Parts: sequence; structure tokens; C-alpha cells
Amino acid sequence: QVQLVESGGGLAQPGGSLRLSCAASGFIFSNYAMSWARQAPGKGLEWVSGIYREEGDTWYLDSVQGRFTISRDNAKNTVYLQMNSLKPEDTALYYCTRGWDTSDYDYKGRGTQVTISS
Repeated sequence: QVQLVESGGGLAQPGGSLRLSCAASGFIFSNYAMSWARQAPGKGLEWVSGIYREEGDTWYLDSVQGRFTISRDNAKNTVYLQMNSLKPEDTALYYCTRGWDTSDYDYKGRGTQVTISS
């Protein structure tokens, strides 16, 4: 069955960096766009970035553009989210999702917590 397992979250200071990873299994990874979404306390799910089947086509939420970078390694069935210049408002549970964005995702992982605080 489809499995998406996130890792790499944690506590970071404002201005710091974290790199999230998502290990995928149970499907042909290279056939699918992948994305990252987040949910802050008391808020709904918000998609922050997506990457097409091959590296090249990506998109970013305006508030993370220039700070976050999505990438994928199809040989390792893994998608990454490099997060730099982190802000307290980036604090959220981050999910790996199969699909380009909110309009076509069909699976998500359990999430990894990211907390930005001094």
C-alpha cells in the first residue's frame, strides 16, 4: 500500500534551517508529482510546495518563495523540502502528499513537527 514517511522536523531558531525528507513506497514514485503541505495549530491544511514527476517543474506558496526548496530523488523514492530563513509562522505539522497540490492529492503521511522558536 502507499506509504509516505516524513522525517527531519524539530525545533529550530528563527533564521535557522531544517531539511525535511519523505520516503515513499508502495507505488511507482517517478510517475507522480509530490508536494508538501502544513497545518499550523488551529488552522487548515495549507500546501506550500510541489514538484512534478521529474525535477524542473516546481511551485511555491508566496510566503515561502525564496526560502524553501523542494527536490526529489527518484532513485531513492524520496522528496525533500529544504527550509531556510525559518520564521515562527512556519511552525506547523508538515505533511508529505502525493500529488501536485490541494486539487489532486490523494495520500499524505503522518507528518513531522516543525517548531520555530527562540
